[in-house]
Amino acid sequence: EDAHRRLKEEEKRKMEEKERKKAEVRKRLEEAAKAKKAGGKRGFMTPERKKKLRNLLRKKAAEELKKEQERKAEQRRKIIAERVGQPKPLDGANEATLQAICKEYYERLCKLESEKYDTEYLVRQKDYEINELTIQVNDLRGKFVKPA
Repeated sequence: EDAHRRLKEEEKRKMEEKERKKAEVRKRLEEAAKAKKAGGKRGFMTPERKKKLRNLLRKKAAEELKKEQERKAEQRRKIIAERVGQPKPLDGANEATLQAICKEYYERLCKLESEKYDTEYLVRQKDYEINELTIQVNDLRGKFVKPA
C-alpha cells in the first residue's frame, strides 16, 4: 500500500508539472499576442526601415550605373584603339621613314574621307526614299502633308 501511495504521488506530481508547463506556454503565447497587437504587424515597414531600404537601393543603383559607365568607357576605348591603331614610333626615325609614315597616314585619311562621303551619300539617298514613300502613303490615305 505504501508503494501504491508513492506511485499515486508520483503521478500527481507529474500531472502538476504538466499543468504548470501548459500554463507557462499559455502565458508566453498570450504575451506574444499582446506584444503583436501593441507593436502592430510584425513585418510592418517602419519609417526607419523604409529609409534604410531606400538608401540601400540608391547605393545599389549607383553601383550598377557606375559599372555600366565603366563598361561603356572600356568598350569605347577598345573601339577607338581598334579604329585608330597603334601610334607609329617617331623617335629616332630618319626622313625616309617619316615620309613613309606620313604617306601611310595620308592614304588612310583619304580612304576614310571617301568612306565618309559614300556613307553621307547613302544617308541622303535613304532620306529621299523615306520622304517619297511617306508622300505615297499619305496620297493613298488621302491625307495631304505639306512638304517641308
